Amino acid sequence: MTFYDVAKMVVSAFVRTAFRYRVVGAENVPLHGGVVVAANHISNLDPPLLGVAVPRPVSYMAKKELFAIPVLGPVISHLNAFKVDRDAGGTAALRASLRLLKEGRCVGIFPEGGRNLTGTNQEKAGAAFLAAASGAPVVPAAIVGSRKLRPFARVTVIFGEPLHIVRNRKSDDDDLEKGATQIMQRIRALEESNR
Repeated sequence: MTFYDVAKMVVSAFVRTAFRYRVVGAENVPLHGGVVVAANHISNLDPPLLGVAVPRPVSYMAKKELFAIPVLGPVISHLNAFKVDRDAGGTAALRASLRLLKEGRCVGIFPEGGRNLTGTNQEKAGAAFLAAASGAPVVPAAIVGSRKLRPFARVTVIFGEPLHIVRNRKSDDDDLEKGATQIMQRIRALEESNR
């Protein structure tokens, strides 16, 4: 049993005890092959809430500053997180993500770039780029109820059906922008379906 497996069991027990936690549509996440899971992001607890719901190990991009925090840095490294340097444009993190996808791994990404506390963050094209460049499907996911977490609050993670982002080699970045918009529209629709 790996550190990831043990951590997932512990976090799962915690969220199922502390919150009215439920998962909908986990069967939409392919169990094998590269896959991008793209979710909304409104709370610091979103990565573990999503990680517990995904039925396979998931690797996340995490801002490099988190790796400098004592205890947290080593823990997230053992939980398959890898650094993204936002100041440098994140190209190293995108290359790492593509490598993981080509190895048949699951990569979790928050298309809004960071926590979207105001609901006004513009989606970024990272998830669409990864899907188009790797050929991996994108599974949209909505985390509902994590904005104001309190004991026994309802928290739901909803997975939608996988979608494929295709980029025409002769086109400009419009395909990726359309893909990014499509992914966020699916995530928002999943959020609305839970209201």
